[in-house]
Amino acid sequence: MKAAILTNEFPPEIYGGAGIHVKFLSQELTKFCAIEARCFGVQNVNENNIHALGFSRKLGLSPTDDRFQKIFKPLDINLQWAASLEDIDILHCHTWYSHFGGVLASKLLQKPLVLTTHSLEPHRPWKAEQLGNGGYAMSCWIERSAYEAADGVIAVSEGMKRDVMKLYGVPEDRIQVIYNGIDPDFYSPTFDESVLEKYGIKKDKPFVLFVGRITRQKGISQLIRAIPHLAPDTQIVLCAGAPDTQELADECKALIEDAQKTRDGIIWIEEMMPHSELRVLYSHATVFATPSLYEPFGIINLEAMSCGTPVVGSAVGGIPEIIVDGETGFLVPLQAKSETDFDPVNPEAFQKDFAEKLNRFLTNPDLAQKMGEASRKRAVSVFSWEAIAKETFHFYEKVIERYLKEGAR
Repeated sequence: MKAAILTNEFPPEIYGGAGIHVKFLSQELTKFCAIEARCFGVQNVNENNIHALGFSRKLGLSPTDDRFQKIFKPLDINLQWAASLEDIDILHCHTWYSHFGGVLASKLLQKPLVLTTHSLEPHRPWKAEQLGNGGYAMSCWIERSAYEAADGVIAVSEGMKRDVMKLYGVPEDRIQVIYNGIDPDFYSPTFDESVLEKYGIKKDKPFVLFVGRITRQKGISQLIRAIPHLAPDTQIVLCAGAPDTQELADECKALIEDAQKTRDGIIWIEEMMPHSELRVLYSHATVFATPSLYEPFGIINLEAMSCGTPVVGSAVGGIPEIIVDGETGFLVPLQAKSETDFDPVNPEAFQKDFAEKLNRFLTNPDLAQKMGEASRKRAVSVFSWEAIAKETFHFYEKVIERYLKEGAR
C-alpha cells in the first residue's frame, strides 16, 4: 500500500500539535506502508519508506484584503499537490490547509479520502481575526466540503467524533477514534539545570509551565490573569510564540508586562524552543497548565505527562480523555458562552478555580510527585505511536475495502 499524506506541517517545518502528530504517525506508518507526503516548505526527502515533497506558492495574487493570502496560499499549493500525485492507494489529509488538494486528488485519481480531525473551523470563530471574515467563511466552506466528500474520518477524541457527526453529518460508521500519541523514549523525565539557567528559571522555586501558540483557543490570557491568585514565590514560565495576529501578540505582551510589574518570576520565552530543551522544562516543572478554551485533543498534555509532570487543564474537548481527574492532574470546568464563543461565562471564577488547582501542586510537592508518576505511567501505557499507527493502517484497509465495494462517491 502507498498512502499520500497531505499536510501543512512536515519535518522539519513543525510549529503545532498537528505537525507533531504527522511526524510521528508517518514514521510509524512506514512499518506498514509506503508514504508519499506533500507539504508546505522546501522538503525533498526520499528515505526510510517516506517520499516527502514540499511546495511553495507560484501564483502572485494581490487580494483586496491581505489576510486572504492565507487562503490563496494553501489553494495554490494544494493544486500543485494534486498535479504531482500518482500511483497511490489512499489519501490522508491533516487540517483544512490540505483539504482542497485532498478532495481534488481523490476525484481525479479515483482513490479514497481520509481526514484526521485535529480541530474544526466552526469552533474557532477567532480565526476571523487572522483570515478576515471572508477568509474564515472560505476556510469553513473548504472544511465542510471535505468532510462531505470524505470516505473515512479519524477523530482524535470521542468529543471530536461527536462534533464531526453534529456539524457535518458524517455517518458514525465512517468515523474511528484514534488518539494522538507520544514518543515515551524521547519524552521521559530529563533533568538539566543548565537549561533552567539559560532561561532564567530558579531551580529552588516551584514553577508552572505553559507551552502553546499565542492564539485565543489556548487560553493564555486566562492563565496570565490567574497569576495574582497563585501561591507566593511561584515562577510562571510561558513558552508562547507564533501569534495568530499582531493584535494578539500586542495584547499578550501587554498582559505579561502588567503581570511582571506585580511580582517576580514571570518568564516569557517567545522563541521556538528545541524539543530537547522543552522536555527538560516539562520534567523540572512542578505542574503543567493547559487553560485552553478549545482543544480537540491536546498533545502537549501528553508530552508533559510522559516527562512525569501532572497537568491542570480545562475540561474541554479531548482533555478529559487524557487527564484522569484526581489521579494524573486536575480538570477545571469551563462554562462557555455558546457553541461558537468559547470564552468563559464567568472568567474571574474560572481563573480563580484554575489557580486553586495549580496551587494544590505548588504547595504540596509530594502530591506533585505522586501524580507525576501516575501521569508518566498513563502516557506510556495508553498513547504509544506504534499502536496508533497500527490502528490507522487497519482503518486505511477498511476504507479502501469499502471504497472498492461501493465505488467512488
